[in-house]
Amino acid sequence: MFKIGYRTIKTAIGTMIAVFLAKWMGLDSYTSAGILTILCIKVTKKKSFQSSWERFIACAVGILFSFIFFEGLGYHPISIGILLLFFIPTLVAIKAKDGVITSAVIILHIFSAGKVTMHLVLNQLGLIIIGVGVALLINLYMPSVDKKLKQYQQDLEDNFGKIFSEMVNYLHIGESNWDGKEITMVEELIKKAKTLASRDSENRLLREENQYYLYFEMREKQFEIIQRMLPIITSITHSVEQGKIVAHFIEEISESIHPGNTARKYLRKLEEMRETFRDMPLPKTREEFEARAALLQFVKEMEEYLYIKSMFKGIYNERR
Repeated sequence: MFKIGYRTIKTAIGTMIAVFLAKWMGLDSYTSAGILTILCIKVTKKKSFQSSWERFIACAVGILFSFIFFEGLGYHPISIGILLLFFIPTLVAIKAKDGVITSAVIILHIFSAGKVTMHLVLNQLGLIIIGVGVALLINLYMPSVDKKLKQYQQDLEDNFGKIFSEMVNYLHIGESNWDGKEITMVEELIKKAKTLASRDSENRLLREENQYYLYFEMREKQFEIIQRMLPIITSITHSVEQGKIVAHFIEEISESIHPGNTARKYLRKLEEMRETFRDMPLPKTREEFEARAALLQFVKEMEEYLYIKSMFKGIYNERR
């Protein structure tokens, strides 16, 4: 399906503006301003700023090297080769290697002119400022992804709830025909959500920590524990009283999955449940012993699951 993305639209508009401004100002090789704009428009603000800075520095260094090498060695093809032998390692050393292509255009402009003059230097600086400046201004607009992140959050919580519900069903009836599709869905959701949240972080230049990214990281750690819980639950083949208590607890958890922080309340309940288990009579059969041992292991994993959530500060501006 044919689709035009917002970045494509910004690139088209930015290139048009850069070329127009450079031509309107009477700069030579004005189309080069458009090339600079194309190269500097990135998927995030942070990457755009970084790319623009590297290209600006690289072009400035390129002008300096052109003066030194071309005026010193002459305007011959071999001079270009010698210049690049020193120029590229220099850009790598100052962490501006992404500006190699852009600065090469400027260097070749100077080489074609056959002489470094103040007019030529100012012309090249004008192209750089217009091309980079337009890209930065255009890239200040980034569409909000909050709606998509909230949807990922909701989908993830719904799937967590379904997984816990399946655990409850198994503890009640001792068998399950669950196909486990939610496991795969959660893996995909976490991967997509973290990628989007990471990109969103790079668009928030004044805020390092992204609440959604931290949230999805927290859910990823919890999911690892859920994956450890499942084989523990399915290993229980004998019905015991403690299993019903644990099932009721899991049911409460499944109905309380949200970005708010209620984990400490459930950690207290978990400790109360442990105390209840200690006061109950000892197992009388091997099967009962194994079932109760598995349930205690599950409780330990659930404690870790809740502890991870208790360390999460929550997502601001949420209803819960």
